[in-house]
Amino acid sequence: MFTDTKKEKQTTEGKSSQNLIAQGTKMVGDFNSEGDFRVDGIIEGNVKTSGKVVVGRAGLIKGTLQGTDAYFEGKFSGKLTLSGTLTLKSSAHVDGDVVVSKLAVEPGAIFNVTCVMTNNAKKEINNGSKQQRRPEAEKTA
Repeated sequence: MFTDTKKEKQTTEGKSSQNLIAQGTKMVGDFNSEGDFRVDGIIEGNVKTSGKVVVGRAGLIKGTLQGTDAYFEGKFSGKLTLSGTLTLKSSAHVDGDVVVSKLAVEPGAIFNVTCVMTNNAKKEINNGSKQQRRPEAEKTA
């Protein structure tokens, strides 16, 4: 009379898959996913996803991250390239190189990066091209 076939069908069609790296877990290597990530543990390596990445207070990603949107309460060190929005909560600590379309930073967040904001962040993900730093404005006397 009651079956879970409808529920099973929805999850197997790939509509919404979520990956969880729990606190106390350390993963080393390259990761590719079409689903969302939540990181409360440690990832060392390259992460590529078309989904959203959430890094909890205890979470750490060290390496490269390519995706659409990211929400940080924890730490990141490396190269971060997003076609969407990077959101940093007050407990976030981000070091490295960042290429994003939109940026939201709460007071208290640590953001020690070289940052490029562009509408072409998606192209950067696909091409993997280097960003050029802008020269500092000349000082006038």
